[in-house]
Amino acid sequence: MEGERLASGSSELAVGESPRGGAPIPGGSGSCSLLQADVLDLDEDEDDLEVFSKDASLMDMNSFSPMMPTSPLSMINQVKFEDEQDLKDLFITVDAPESHVTTIETFITYRIITKTSRGEFDSSEFEVRRRYQDFLWLKGRLEEAHPTLIIPPLPEKFIVKGMVERFNDDFIETRRKALHKFLNRIADHPTLTFNEDFKVFLTAQAWELSSYKKQGPGLLSRMGQTVRAVASSMRGVRNRPDEFTEMNNFIETFSQKINLIDKISQRIYKEERDYLDEMKEYGPIHTVWSASEEDLVDTLKGIASCIDQCCKATEKRMSGLSEVLLPVVHEYVLYSEMLMGVMKRRDQIQTELDSKVEALTYRKADADLCLATWESFLTSQTDLPLEEDSEDKI
Repeated sequence: MEGERLASGSSELAVGESPRGGAPIPGGSGSCSLLQADVLDLDEDEDDLEVFSKDASLMDMNSFSPMMPTSPLSMINQVKFEDEQDLKDLFITVDAPESHVTTIETFITYRIITKTSRGEFDSSEFEVRRRYQDFLWLKGRLEEAHPTLIIPPLPEKFIVKGMVERFNDDFIETRRKALHKFLNRIADHPTLTFNEDFKVFLTAQAWELSSYKKQGPGLLSRMGQTVRAVASSMRGVRNRPDEFTEMNNFIETFSQKINLIDKISQRIYKEERDYLDEMKEYGPIHTVWSASEEDLVDTLKGIASCIDQCCKATEKRMSGLSEVLLPVVHEYVLYSEMLMGVMKRRDQIQTELDSKVEALTYRKADADLCLATWESFLTSQTDLPLEEDSEDKI
């Protein structure tokens, strides 16, 4: 085996070894330079490697050039590297929330800056302002255009109960982050990113978007879709495949459990916050108490210091809950709802398909019956003169 390796130098160089068995060649492929020739089993593919290395078109090139690998292994690595290149060409930023007060309502708009190198866009940078209702419109249009795809979830719209807290800085910042994540997830999706409504959402000005919205399906069309959806849900799915039944059961179970975890997490966070607010009152009390008790000054101050450290530790733990755990768990809740919506739309599509197939079957049966009746009629008309001739002959 060693003699065969020395005889076929090109195969040996292909795995990144120097001809003398020294250090790896710096000009070779990064991944191939880490491989040793004695690790590879070349007994079966040795002839193929030898023929490959003697190809005249490849020998003219530099055998150590990373642009032209000299072995099938290095070719596979190069293809892998090319597939892993970052080809992102759409960057979206949601920032600068701004409050608007009118005689009818008060709402928040967010600035959306889009930078892209795609040819279907008229410019390389766009800046528009959108409110939450515009995001809801985009989500609805994406669901209509791609009913079987998982659309990224939006943060809930708090009404009535949350009107007072809806415009504080923490709520606005939390929503801004969620909207930023929503748009960037769409931009990274291989199908949704090329949706025409998404493009209009990122580029059209407010009056242009309002005009574009009016071009959508009318009220009667939406009512018809709603009626069909209700009828499909009432009719139910009769021939759902087993794999989708398993998916549906899994999603329902997961939704119940993740909702329970979300409620428990929210309750723990609320109890921790109440505990922290109460504990913050004990530190100053012990400090004031130490001023009137000369014999317990050091003890009371030590207790106050311990309470202060406990408050800091609790705040740190609550910060981790509010920034890391709670948003992630609640996002799973939103995704479970989206998955259930996708399964319902899939069932609706299958129900409509089953009803159309059933109607087509009935029509085909009616057509076959009509054809059989017509053929029978023609046969009777054809046989009638023959019977008359036979009677005349008799």
